[in-house]
Amino acid sequence: MTELIELLSRFYYPVLTAAAFYFFLLSLVNHYEMRRFSISSKIINEPFVSVLVPARNEEKNIECCIKSLQNQSYKNFEILVLNDNSTDGTLNILNRIGNEDSRVKVINGESLPSDWYGKPFAMHQLSKQAKGEILIFTDADTIHTPSSIAWAVNNLAGLKVDLISGYIGQIFGSLGEILTVPAMFFLGVFVIPLSFNRYVKKVNWFSAAIGQFIIIKRSVFDDIGGCEAFRKKTSEDIFLSRLVKKKGYNTRFLNICDHIKCRMYNGYKQAIEGIGKNTFDFFGKSGFLIFIMILIFFFFLFFPFPLLIFCIIKSSPWTLYILTVVVLYSLAWIITFLKLKINWLYSFLWPIMYLNLIYMAGWSWYRSVSGKGFFWKDRKVG
Repeated sequence: MTELIELLSRFYYPVLTAAAFYFFLLSLVNHYEMRRFSISSKIINEPFVSVLVPARNEEKNIECCIKSLQNQSYKNFEILVLNDNSTDGTLNILNRIGNEDSRVKVINGESLPSDWYGKPFAMHQLSKQAKGEILIFTDADTIHTPSSIAWAVNNLAGLKVDLISGYIGQIFGSLGEILTVPAMFFLGVFVIPLSFNRYVKKVNWFSAAIGQFIIIKRSVFDDIGGCEAFRKKTSEDIFLSRLVKKKGYNTRFLNICDHIKCRMYNGYKQAIEGIGKNTFDFFGKSGFLIFIMILIFFFFLFFPFPLLIFCIIKSSPWTLYILTVVVLYSLAWIITFLKLKINWLYSFLWPIMYLNLIYMAGWSWYRSVSGKGFFWKDRKVG
């Protein structure tokens, strides 16, 4: 047994160290990519833009969101808000705002068909009534600076791309949110080489999007088949960007935290449900892939921290290797939090974040295969 452990160690520690260097270097390259290929906003008024906001039971957020969109330096736009069968005061708030501002059009959503999920169907209804050459999809809990639309339109034109999404500023209200929400940073910072989007055509694995903010050309949106192409996906944003890339169009994933902010979830339970419902779907509902992912996350991402403590206690000859790994992981997360304007001290929670992500992946798999599904905005999905 001792010989087997030693043999495995000779493989495991060097591979782990190489992975840590990869994650660290990629975090630097990706943050450079997101910042370097981003154009500052100018006040222009062309083309006509449709800002599309799905809203279901958003009475706590919707007024702040719409007011931030009304106060834009860009002038040539409309705001379409879909009241998605809300059971709270969302519709009353929207009607009052709509009566005060002709740019704000309130749409009462249809009943959800059985072959659609809620958010794709809301996006579908909005897109059908949009008049803009450019579509901006944004969530009802986002807050926009006055330059957000101008920035997005300038970058779409200046970078000569067809879709832009990215990381917006995250607001945390609890420790549970801090431990859960940064899971969405993992792919775009440590795994996917975002620069490949500029060089690789029709390979959609390097394309990413976050539904809190997506700007896309209307002609491109129509060419991929609109929302019908992802009508029953919980991770509709990822599938939208992949479809755009697969068609040969150009996408970018940028740092948008200077222009839009959002508190995604209220508390740990909601954060787990919100991100967890997308996890199994992201892996194509493959039990094998989710199992492999859990093993990789455990042995190559979470395990190094407790292993460092063990190596120090046992005076292991591999201590320097594992210390290097832990330092590199910590630096990568510190850089990520600083670039995204999050308190960098939270970055030292990364071992718990990874353990939480493993739990979330397992929970997502179980809810899907058991048929229990997920409940989001009082609807069952998945």
